[in-house]
Amino acid sequence: MTDTQNEADNRGLAIDRVGIRGLRHPVVVRGPASGAPPRHAVATYAMAVDLPANLKGTHMSRFVEALHECGGTLDLADPTPLPRRLLEVLPAHRAFVSTSFTYFIEKSAPATGRQGWLDHEVRLEIEVDRSGQSSVLAVLDIPVATLCPCSKAISDRGAHNQRGVVSFHVRPCGPLDLAGWISLIEQSASCELYSLLKRPDEKLVTERAFDNPVFVEDLVRNAATRASARDDIGWFRIEAENFESIHNHSAWAVIERQVR
Repeated sequence: MTDTQNEADNRGLAIDRVGIRGLRHPVVVRGPASGAPPRHAVATYAMAVDLPANLKGTHMSRFVEALHECGGTLDLADPTPLPRRLLEVLPAHRAFVSTSFTYFIEKSAPATGRQGWLDHEVRLEIEVDRSGQSSVLAVLDIPVATLCPCSKAISDRGAHNQRGVVSFHVRPCGPLDLAGWISLIEQSASCELYSLLKRPDEKLVTERAFDNPVFVEDLVRNAATRASARDDIGWFRIEAENFESIHNHSAWAVIERQVR
């Protein structure tokens, strides 16, 4: 049959990225710690390669085939097999894969020990070239709670608090420690969140936040200090947004650093 994609193109224009996006696929997220239980999720993929100037098009079906051949497994110790496979089946110099999924962590309520699942949105952007060089960017959206130090200092009773989200961008120096990075951010806030709280738990987390007030500035500084001390992080960007409970706007702060 005619292979139109392999026909020549005479416009002399290479294409930086061409492929497919919005493809949903079941995925098993494994590791990186030995013995860590796998996490099952539905991931949304974007996959692309560069296209030489002399070729008319790429073969779109091969992206889906490559994903299926890789078994829908995402190994946090090495997330590059899929883009490497794309370079095996397509005439390209670079391959790109972006995948986003919900990563659940089972958490025990702090007083009663009752368990529930807390969800975090994760996006991975992976690039591999034919020389074997690769780069990985992980983006985690981590919900937290903060209590305002100023409100506590000036109020006779209580202090306003709010839920916030920290977007943690990481270029790793090794395996992707999603659970460890989530914990890093949670420890930097007034209190972490839980999906299940009984009354003794609610009392404990309310008082914990009251005893540990942080501005949005404190939140990103606390997280940056912890991130800078880790050997598995080469670069990070920490963006915190607090959804203020007494304002119709958010408080927002960002720190970005090259660590190593």
